Amino acid sequence: MKRFSHLFSAFLTIFLFINPLNLAQANPAAEGHSESNHTPKLAYLVSDIHIPFWEIMSRGIQEQAHTLGYQLEIYSAHNEAKRELKNTIQAIKQNVSGIIVSPTNSSACVTILELARKAGIPVVISDIGTESGDYVSYISSDNFQGAYQIGQVLTEKMQALGWQNGSVGIIAIPQARENGKNRTAGFLKALEEAGIKGGGLKQQITFSYQETYDYSSELINQTPNLKAIWLQGSNRYQGALDAIRDSGKENEILLLTFDAEPEFLELIPQGVLIASAMQQPFLMGSTAVSVLDNFLHGKKVEKEIKLSVLPISMANIKKMQPTIKRNVLGILK
Repeated sequence: MKRFSHLFSAFLTIFLFINPLNLAQANPAAEGHSESNHTPKLAYLVSDIHIPFWEIMSRGIQEQAHTLGYQLEIYSAHNEAKRELKNTIQAIKQNVSGIIVSPTNSSACVTILELARKAGIPVVISDIGTESGDYVSYISSDNFQGAYQIGQVLTEKMQALGWQNGSVGIIAIPQARENGKNRTAGFLKALEEAGIKGGGLKQQITFSYQETYDYSSELINQTPNLKAIWLQGSNRYQGALDAIRDSGKENEILLLTFDAEPEFLELIPQGVLIASAMQQPFLMGSTAVSVLDNFLHGKKVEKEIKLSVLPISMANIKKMQPTIKRNVLGILK
């Protein structure tokens, strides 16, 4: 990680030396949207728009930006740090009024914030977080709380089945991200309180079906008494289900996730998935735009806003369905 940071810093230094004027341009739209013939523009820098969570967040950003009278440009890095840096530079050259960023990781966010600071562009971070730097506000999910509560749902289920001597494997998002660290810590706290052992942790890199399948198979093969797998994402859940099925342990290993897919509205009531800790990406996106708009109009904003993560299981999914559809899945009709 230190080497990665040094490379980023070197790239930044070279860029600033060669092209300092592009970062020093005035940003008239940031002055309270004062130009009558200019529609103020925002930029959303996202790690990978192809991941449903980020796509839903982008829709929340789009809807609120439209409501408040902003143009919006979305820049997806496809989970590539080099492309993310290029996107940041491109957004700055567009003289945007403000930037919303969901970075590839917390280390990379430091460079994004420094570039924006030198250009005088305010930034709101929407999830993931940063190791340091100046920003207007950080909108996040309470990952620790959400993971802890979903862990409690699992431990209660395991105890009810008499599986308290079993162990739980984790397929995690990168632990270089602050949200990843918090998810793992909250979940492990719930396991520890229930006296249930962890059964290994695999960190995702490609977030692909095959990776999820392979990691699930490895956890199953390496842990004889594995009774559950917790996937710290949602969109590749089928890879984990298929690995459990192919191992011949469909009725012996539980699967739960973080985040949600539309299919979960059926899979959870059917018991195919035990539960999911559902973030509210649509709400996060709209909140990020509102906070940035307030800042641009000189209003006081909170430095950090944590939105709750919804622990959804068979017991409460029917009651929570309206909230899930809008705030979690971005379904407005």
